[in-house]
Amino acid sequence: MANPSIAEGKPAPGLVQKGLTEAFFAALISFGMFVLYVGLKTDQNISNELIIVQRWGLLAIFVAVAAVGRFVMIVFIGPHIDRRKLAKAKSGELDISTEKSFFHRHFLKIALIALLLYPVFVTTMLGPQGALKWVDNFGIQILIYVMLAWGLNIVVGLAGLLDLGYVAFYAVGAYSYALLSSHFGLSFWLLLPLSGILAAFWGIILGFPVLRLRGDYLAIVTLAFGEIIRLVLINWTDVTKGTFGISGIAKASIFGIWSFDVGAANNFAKSFGLPMSSAYYKIFLFYVILALCMLTAYVTIRLRRMPIGRAWEALREDEIACRSLGINTVTTKLTAFATGAMFGGFAGSFFAARQGFVSPESFVFLESAVILAIVVLGGMGSLTGIAIAAIVMVGGTEALREMSFLKMIFGPDFTPELYRMLLFGLAMVVVMLFKPRGFVGSREPTAFLKMRKAVSGSFTKEGHG
Repeated sequence: MANPSIAEGKPAPGLVQKGLTEAFFAALISFGMFVLYVGLKTDQNISNELIIVQRWGLLAIFVAVAAVGRFVMIVFIGPHIDRRKLAKAKSGELDISTEKSFFHRHFLKIALIALLLYPVFVTTMLGPQGALKWVDNFGIQILIYVMLAWGLNIVVGLAGLLDLGYVAFYAVGAYSYALLSSHFGLSFWLLLPLSGILAAFWGIILGFPVLRLRGDYLAIVTLAFGEIIRLVLINWTDVTKGTFGISGIAKASIFGIWSFDVGAANNFAKSFGLPMSSAYYKIFLFYVILALCMLTAYVTIRLRRMPIGRAWEALREDEIACRSLGINTVTTKLTAFATGAMFGGFAGSFFAARQGFVSPESFVFLESAVILAIVVLGGMGSLTGIAIAAIVMVGGTEALREMSFLKMIFGPDFTPELYRMLLFGLAMVVVMLFKPRGFVGSREPTAFLKMRKAVSGSFTKEGHG
């Protein structure tokens, strides 16, 4: 029976007392978690001696935020959510809406048009140099992670194979472009597909040893594979130059017609009489990575509707049942690893062309963890949800660099970007509490009878579609 106080919109008896108790424990826990991370800081004095700087005021703010947040959650937000659920249950409202608004029906078209106009709008508003940061950090950077997450989604979201070493294929693509471009002078447009093919080859190499593994064992082996690739890049100094990295990587050109090198006779800015600026190259790269993302989405959607896509989904749901249906799980797993790795290689080659420099520090395990977190938070199998998660997670951490106003709250010594991983983890916890199946909880099955209908995440496995 429903709680009358919840139904009437009044706080339940003793709710404030419970909120105060929960707030006290939240403050206690946050104090224990942040006392060494926020309250104390190591520094060096003028004599180059290691000293400890005490920041009790900043720690008190963190503790107060945790306590107040927990109190508000218990007393106000929690009952409000319960009232909404109760009202839905009484009215018999479905978990998902069968009628879609104009925005929902045309969301992808609107998003694509907005992306196509984004560099033009930003450049018009801020000028070429002013738009450089917004096109690069908030445009290209996010789209790279969208492409990586969509590639990993094939392995994790569709085939159900937990891959913790996906950054290895990213590294293979980047170093393939850097080495082949530096030693053989090949162009970006030739090395882009070649890097993807080489990464797919390494995906097959990873796939063979893990054919009989699943779950935690599969995750451990893929994690080890990613670390092996990174250690090879560090120690094979004759080829990769180790920790020094490879610099002076050739830039991409507009199909060889116009170049973005300053001294080139066919320089893009000189050819059109424009003032010299690096913004033109970044705008060009924005449209290149946007096209690569669209290619990834198109191939993923088409593959899901093909027999191999159905085999991936069958493998994800139950491998034993998949075998009993006569599906060759060996080729199914290998194609999943190879296809996902190929898109990782594409993204890696683009990353090398964008940066002009690659080193092993760009391909650590944290990158794999971030990409996997984007896939999970967006909703495994959902391209739209994954794109939204990438914008929130990657764009959110980049936005911290612009939040200098936080120094007015936390003090002049507060550096927002240093706490990006702390806020990243907090955002993950919040999303998993309120949207445990990701941002997009509904699914539209690829196989349907007569009419396609969305299926609520409540009727599917946790994290699956």
